[in-house]
Amino acid sequence: MFGTSVTFLRNSSNNMPQNEISVLGAGLVGSLLGSLIKEKGFSVDVYEMRTDPRSSEVKGGRSINLALSHRGIRALQLAGVYDQIKNELIPMKGRRMHDLNGELYTQPYGKEHEFINSVSRNGLNQLLISHAENRGVNFHFDHKCTDINLDETIISFTNGKSVHSKVLLGSDGAYSMLRQKMEHKDRFNFQQHYIEHGYKELRMEPRNGTFAMEPNFLHIWPRGNFMLIALPNPDCSFTCTLFFPFEGHLSFESLREPNKVEGFFKHYFPDVIDLIPDYLEQFQQNATSSLVTIRTSPWCYNNSMLIGDAGHAIVPFYGQGMNAGFEDCRLFMEWGEKLGFDWDKLLVFFSQHRKADADAIADLALNNFIEMRDHVADERFLNIKKVEARLQKAYPDIWLPLYSMVTFSDMPYSQAYKIGKLQKEVMNTLEEGFDPDRVELQPLIDRFNNLMQDAH
Repeated sequence: MFGTSVTFLRNSSNNMPQNEISVLGAGLVGSLLGSLIKEKGFSVDVYEMRTDPRSSEVKGGRSINLALSHRGIRALQLAGVYDQIKNELIPMKGRRMHDLNGELYTQPYGKEHEFINSVSRNGLNQLLISHAENRGVNFHFDHKCTDINLDETIISFTNGKSVHSKVLLGSDGAYSMLRQKMEHKDRFNFQQHYIEHGYKELRMEPRNGTFAMEPNFLHIWPRGNFMLIALPNPDCSFTCTLFFPFEGHLSFESLREPNKVEGFFKHYFPDVIDLIPDYLEQFQQNATSSLVTIRTSPWCYNNSMLIGDAGHAIVPFYGQGMNAGFEDCRLFMEWGEKLGFDWDKLLVFFSQHRKADADAIADLALNNFIEMRDHVADERFLNIKKVEARLQKAYPDIWLPLYSMVTFSDMPYSQAYKIGKLQKEVMNTLEEGFDPDRVELQPLIDRFNNLMQDAH
């Protein structure tokens, strides 16, 4: 399946530009990966279809902030860039739920010192590009890929330029050109699934020069089959995102007329109207986007490999898309060290050993959507969380809640997913109407330990 550097040597005699390592896509993963590989002494060229995002003419994308947590931070620290962004982060220590009556309920994410961080997508991307460039990575903007010869590892661009590479790494996102070329190869598995919900973003402006709501929480308006969330920005605004069905009785399709949009917000989000006075105009003008999960295998062919969203795009409901992509980069470098950066072995090894974790976080993200929109305001769900907090405090070496395993640890996603299923099985044994402060913990731990032993 995987070729050798003989192809590279065979083509080196022609007049085509020769790269050692080429990266498709200068987004978050591509720019971070480029700097990490460069630090190991390799020559790296990154190709991006967009204009340089650092230019003043370029406007931000639809999603302007993301949730950075432990896995992503470790990768940024490895690249020596975390200290340059940490002062721009806004910590979010838990969820703050808004019910229909405007009442607020708070659910911590983990222990007192554990939190996730709202970070500017564009700001972080620009920092990573500059960081990589300062270390000698060559960036080529306005280079839209039109074709890839996988057997010869040759990339062609709309400007007529073609480049041969010893190794080609595709970090070109969920609609990756490299992946599209791999799809035509024998025994390549590809699956994409669009959920019935899309999303639309609204901006909540600052009020009196500061945040209109408490900034150190991820705000959620759970409404059963749909929800609105809000993340804080450094300029004291909030980016609000409505996750809503495309079609049906209550859907984007059903809210085409202004009066229906107004009636919808007055009924389901009455407290938002005062916080976003121009919600109607934004709702009508802002784009509605889809949400896709992509699973592929194998991730490599010959001298080319997919990484990040190009190989395993996920929905955003666990806040792990960027973090998983950054962890890809860290693991790729760690495994590269162990294999002496023997590219023949490394591309195959990474593709095989990371696949299970990519599938696990995809499932976790889909499951968490149901939790966020349906369960975060449910009394039983909240009581289970209280019991889990007691278990974690009493048995810290045995019980780590699923969210903490995913968000605040390096445990492989696939392992966290398996343990989380066993924990759910234990919690399901709690009878209806239980008092979370009076539940006996030892029987729960005993049951969990027995399940863990059976699983092994």
